Amino acid sequence: MSTWALVGSPNSGKTTLYNWLTGARSKVVNYPGATVEYSVGPLRQQLSEKFGHFQAQIIDTPGVYSLNPQSDDEKVTYDTLFGSQIHPPIDGVMVITDGLQLSRHLVLAEQVKASGYPVILVVTMMDLLDREGTRLDIDLLKSELGVPVVQFDGILGRGLDHILLLIKNFQPTHQPIQAPQWSIKTQEEKLKRSEQLAQKIIINHKKPQQSALKMTATLDNYLLHPFIGYIIFFALMTGLFASIFWLASPFMDIIDNLFGFLTTSTTENIPHLLGNFLGDGLISAIGGVIIFIPQIFILSLGIGLLESTGYLARVGALIDKPLTAVGLGGRSFVPMLSGFACAIPAIMATRNITSSKERFIAQMIIPFMACSARLPVYALIISFLMGDEHPLKAGLVMALLYFGSILVGAVAAKILSKMVKGENQSRLMMELPLYRRPRFRVLFLQAYSKSKTFIFRAGPIIMILALILWFGTNFPREQIGETPQLSYAAQFGQKIEPLFKPLGVDWRVGFGLISAFAAREVFVSAMALAFNIQGEDEAQTEGLLSAMREATFADGTPIFTTATSVGLLIFFMIALQCISTVAIVKKETGSWKVALTQLVASNMIAYGLAVIVVHSLKAFGL
Repeated sequence: MSTWALVGSPNSGKTTLYNWLTGARSKVVNYPGATVEYSVGPLRQQLSEKFGHFQAQIIDTPGVYSLNPQSDDEKVTYDTLFGSQIHPPIDGVMVITDGLQLSRHLVLAEQVKASGYPVILVVTMMDLLDREGTRLDIDLLKSELGVPVVQFDGILGRGLDHILLLIKNFQPTHQPIQAPQWSIKTQEEKLKRSEQLAQKIIINHKKPQQSALKMTATLDNYLLHPFIGYIIFFALMTGLFASIFWLASPFMDIIDNLFGFLTTSTTENIPHLLGNFLGDGLISAIGGVIIFIPQIFILSLGIGLLESTGYLARVGALIDKPLTAVGLGGRSFVPMLSGFACAIPAIMATRNITSSKERFIAQMIIPFMACSARLPVYALIISFLMGDEHPLKAGLVMALLYFGSILVGAVAAKILSKMVKGENQSRLMMELPLYRRPRFRVLFLQAYSKSKTFIFRAGPIIMILALILWFGTNFPREQIGETPQLSYAAQFGQKIEPLFKPLGVDWRVGFGLISAFAAREVFVSAMALAFNIQGEDEAQTEGLLSAMREATFADGTPIFTTATSVGLLIFFMIALQCISTVAIVKKETGSWKVALTQLVASNMIAYGLAVIVVHSLKAFGL
């Protein structure tokens, strides 16, 4: 088994080549720091059989600009090449270089070659070179560097067979491997040589019909403009979050009707307790999460579209200055953006931040970002406030919640930057990729994968809680036919109800809030199960919304008002209610004290602010 590592700068096409070689559906992104840990995969079966059942193992390392690591993810690449954690040892290195950025990327190839590793230089972006009317003198590049050189097209896979032939026919040299120790003077000399070599091998053989460089420069005049750029960014984000409502609405109606039919059919055709459990318990609980999958899919698809075109890399550069003002920097944007999907990989992605102080602040504020688990809760409460007649207004409220989470994170970051001692912030350094046409098949697969992950991550938790909640709302059996306040769930909820009274809600909502600590999205299912004891038999969502509209305290005062609904939104926007996030914070910081302090502090602040908001709005009669 031959083992080869892929090494290259961010956005060089490294992960695309890895996908071609291994068949893995790894995510291809357009900003640094996306790949935090290396990936390992065997050569895909079709390629192995094509080359006589040749076996190879491919390692995809995080993107680096040099072998002098400055951040945790760059250290992963360094340790992969020169550490002891990779078994079996690496036989050779494929250095991936962007054909349009050769003057800088060739320095990395020189470093890897100087370390003693056998090197294959893979030049990518052939399609963009063709559009620029540019050809490379590959033979001259081979002779100057003294290593095999292959051009590779990441869209069509041209050059893949040549790469595999080189790997298959590779003869080990058994040279000692050691990281090169270059002085600043040596690095400057190598960079100058690379610039001269890049100029020598580039041949303009025809006039470009549509220059990607020219188009990129034109678009960047607007998208990176210090004023217009921010307007475009906020407009795009608002449009994306508004589309979560009005584009997803027809699909949500279909799912709603389907689960309503399944619930009714099950309870009517399966007798007694079993039918009640399967219909009002299990199916209703699952439907309470499945119904929000269209919204999660659209959010993932929209962010993926912005990533694949190269726009989000510009946003990182655009908001570097505002982030610097609150103690962060442009490198923090990528993890913060990832936090809108899930805080766990986002916190892991903070490893690409070189400053330990900035990394710590980012880890503390990422849980404030509106992750996908909050989406079902937001959608439920906003639907209660707005109804189905105002999808645009609902979308604007959703956008305000997302921007509100950013504002809360910014305030928290500013406070922490004053409290936490540490070195100065890191400087943002990244290459902005050319604007590219997105590959919609890949985008749909990525959105599908994220939606599926959401289902399977929430599914087991929902199943367990569905059993617990159904048991709690249906036992002891003596209470059936009398009053739901005699059930175990009601008895427990009523004991803790004083804790939630300041929020303006009763024990049923409080029980849902406690259930949400297992996973935020479970709040909807917990609410559905708790309110089903009131006799609602309509479709999942409409039944829950109807129950919320009719829910009252013992004195007839409505529970769900504008004040209490906004209070719940504030609570969910700020509170850390994900035990998995607490675990990953402990892992990344190495401290249970930090993780638990973050958990307690965020929930206390969320509770306090929500109570203030509720009573302030009630004072205005809302």
